[in-house]
Amino acid sequence: MIKKTILILFFISGIQLIFSPQANTWGFFAHKEINRIAVFTLPSELTGFYKSNIEFITEHAVDPDKRRYAVKDEAARHFIDLDRYGKSPLDSLPKKWEDAVKKYSEDSLKAHGIVPWHIDVMVKRLTAAFRAEDYDRILQLSADLGHYIGDAHVPLHTTKNYNGQLTNQKGIHGFWESRLPELFNDNYDFFVGKAKYIEDPLAEAWQAVAESFAAKDSVLLFEAELNAKYPQDRKYAFENRGASLMKVYSAEYSDEYHKMLDGMVERRMRKAIVTVGSMWFTAWVNAGQPDLDKYKDRKISKETEAELADEDKHYKEGKLNGRSCD
Repeated sequence: MIKKTILILFFISGIQLIFSPQANTWGFFAHKEINRIAVFTLPSELTGFYKSNIEFITEHAVDPDKRRYAVKDEAARHFIDLDRYGKSPLDSLPKKWEDAVKKYSEDSLKAHGIVPWHIDVMVKRLTAAFRAEDYDRILQLSADLGHYIGDAHVPLHTTKNYNGQLTNQKGIHGFWESRLPELFNDNYDFFVGKAKYIEDPLAEAWQAVAESFAAKDSVLLFEAELNAKYPQDRKYAFENRGASLMKVYSAEYSDEYHKMLDGMVERRMRKAIVTVGSMWFTAWVNAGQPDLDKYKDRKISKETEAELADEDKHYKEGKLNGRSCD
């Protein structure tokens, strides 16, 4: 009897794990949308090159998430827990990397996330790739940079309570950045205007993080308020995702939460899109505005294809290194 009870409990816990709400950073869907639409913000000098490579830019927008399964230090590049730096972190935390290291140490900074600094690093790397006219690197770094910029625009990427685990709201990470965009994306206005040259990419990255941090309390409080008054038997639903049956936030619950957020997800996606395009454009300008039209019909090298295939293999093996939002 005892063994039977243990088996039943084990089975139930397994079902809860299998059907738990999923959470990828911005969700694969949203990351791909951000990179894809950012292509259309670019000036004519860049549009041809990026449009001819839009499939790569879109599909590989999720590579940094996959890389977390193979690269030990990758996870730190996706977030920054600002609330670990006191009551006024944006005042107390130095914006320049060297100054921050002197005050807190590199290990401490990496433990709490480095996304704004890494965005600045990525812009410099992309600039170098443009200057060298390194086709493979331009595409890879463009896709990756778009990912990190997208992450910086997610409120829950700026707090230690990144998945509501400290407030009994586990699952809210994927709810906000994955479930809501998937449900309501078709109603969003993504005419965001043209990319602009950014004088100070690091300052721009910090601005994105500051705006996200300002919104994180609303993300958590609104869901807590809705959960307190909503019938629990209508909060979740089951949907087919490929060959799996997944437990997700119901469409009705999602709609109520989305209304309470009053356009927040759309605003953060819009800002991410134009920032991605602007950072690509800035790197190209800083590299001397090389002519890329001659590379429009070129293909990724076999070596790069093999490298990307290896990353995907590690991802599918599921050996996560670093913080997960599940």
